[in-house]
Amino acid sequence: MILYSTNHRVPDVNFEEAVFKGLPDDNGLYMPREIDKLPDSFFENIHEMSLQEIALQVTANLIGDEIPTNDLMEIVNDAFDFEAPVVPVTENIRSLELYHGPTLAFKDFGARFMSRVMGYFLKKRKREVNILVATSGDTGSAVAQGFLNVPGITVTILYPRGKVSEIQRKQLTTVGQNVTALEVSGTFDDCQRMVKQAFLDRKIREKHSLSSANSINISRLIPQSIYYYYAYAQVKEEGKPVVFCVPSGNYGNLCGGLIAKATGLPIKRFVAASNANDVVPKYLNGHPYETRPSVQTISNAMDVGDPSNFARLQALYDERFPDIVRDIAGKSFSDEQTEATIARVFKETGYILDPHGAIGYAALEQHLKECDKDALGIFLETAHPAKFADVVEPLIKQSVIFPKRLSEVLSKTENAISIGSSYDHLKAYLEQRK
Repeated sequence: MILYSTNHRVPDVNFEEAVFKGLPDDNGLYMPREIDKLPDSFFENIHEMSLQEIALQVTANLIGDEIPTNDLMEIVNDAFDFEAPVVPVTENIRSLELYHGPTLAFKDFGARFMSRVMGYFLKKRKREVNILVATSGDTGSAVAQGFLNVPGITVTILYPRGKVSEIQRKQLTTVGQNVTALEVSGTFDDCQRMVKQAFLDRKIREKHSLSSANSINISRLIPQSIYYYYAYAQVKEEGKPVVFCVPSGNYGNLCGGLIAKATGLPIKRFVAASNANDVVPKYLNGHPYETRPSVQTISNAMDVGDPSNFARLQALYDERFPDIVRDIAGKSFSDEQTEATIARVFKETGYILDPHGAIGYAALEQHLKECDKDALGIFLETAHPAKFADVVEPLIKQSVIFPKRLSEVLSKTENAISIGSSYDHLKAYLEQRK
């Protein structure tokens, strides 16, 4: 697998180098030089395949021969040892439930795959690495659990103070072992900026052997394409065109779907759904692309005002706007609309949405009414509603059942280090740690 930087100012690298470097020196993002189509036979038989069988073929197609087949099979079987069911909500709208992993969020797919890929390369090369990651909610807990006690790896997670849910914070700050949580007095955009600056600081990056586990890392992006294939496999025999609606913050999830489409997965269209942080939906609807400071919402994992993966979205289409909007529609919703959707859908169907899934549902419902009326719509339910019980329960007027592993974390002791929102604060922490 050969990868280039979206800024085109540094040499190409192989997959292993991209995984550990995380971010190219020119501040771009790594993208595959070529995305090969999967054979027709794969799509003809996909409905007969398990999630793990699909994952093996997809990752082998993208990565190439850098990881031998037997080792790659072991990685995907271990990483994806949980289900991702497509659940009917209405006649033409389905929920792809991505919260059946250890931390009850879709980030488990990327984090578990990445940790095992890194572990494979580290064992082979006999080296160590420090993972540095920013989170607006679920990324941090997924990375913490995915990398917990992986030999040769330490993890530092930056999260914005007061801007993640209580449960998300608990999942970040109670892990311990080789995982440290840094509570930043700022926004997710501040956390993301600080992490990027650390990777662009060559002296710090090399001294501390830094690597990233955000969706800026290509090994997080690849597994985020897998559940699109698996969802399609579950509805293929219905014979309808498929539209995917993706609740979007940093847009890695959407880019995973676009990579799947590039390999031949027959997706009719994507809907990029956002909250008030709507810089990409505005762009998709003909406005200039203008980043801005993020605003806090009840769908906090999407509170991103300067999404990193927008560069990848453009790269996949060679920045051809007509081609982008042919494949992707953009919609955004306020907190009030999100709350109304949670209450209405539960009343009408009995299905409980989390705030992110609610935005996906609302955007998909609206899109199918306006166009693609013959399509089957699938929205990504990215987190278990219990993680947002304080928002959801008053709206549905009943309690959300807490999975055991989620209720257990509430009784654990938190341990986080508070830092400021400038890169100097992060640099000082990294320097004193060694």
